[in-house]
Amino acid sequence: MSTPDKSPFLDDDLTPSVRAFRATLYLAQRLRYLMDERLRADGLTTQQAALLTLVGALGTPSLKQAAAGLGSTHQNVAQLVQALQRKGMLAVHDDPADGRRKLLSVTEASRSYWAARDDGDHAAVATWFTALSAAELDTFAALAERLVSALDPRADRMPRRDTERAGAEAARPGDNRG
Repeated sequence: MSTPDKSPFLDDDLTPSVRAFRATLYLAQRLRYLMDERLRADGLTTQQAALLTLVGALGTPSLKQAAAGLGSTHQNVAQLVQALQRKGMLAVHDDPADGRRKLLSVTEASRSYWAARDDGDHAAVATWFTALSAAELDTFAALAERLVSALDPRADRMPRRDTERAGAEAARPGDNRG
């Protein structure tokens, strides 16, 4: 039976795997809501921020690579790309090696925007995890990363930044959002 301080669907009578699934789902939805609240005034969403973070980390991924990295559909990511293009935060370029393929890159406006707000966002995210000690948070992160790797084999095959671009782009501000 759930207690008053628990979500009603986190019942103690559930198997551990179902409880873990439900708790993770609820946590993900709650964290997304909290970040959406932070971004709303600027007309952004957590999904848009996730795409910008991914593109910044990968350098110039294709739309297909971005969709795989977000675990989303091509169509959903294409909608995010269009919205971010309109906002001047994401650029789309023809791939010089294959003109049919489009490559994504963050704009200077995006880098400047995130550089101005990263510290505040990181501080907010830190407060969301204050119920855990530093050791518990490290364990939580390690366990979550292990589950991601086990459930999504693409996580280990995600394209990495080209080494030529890595040096010039690694120091870009705003690529490591919380």
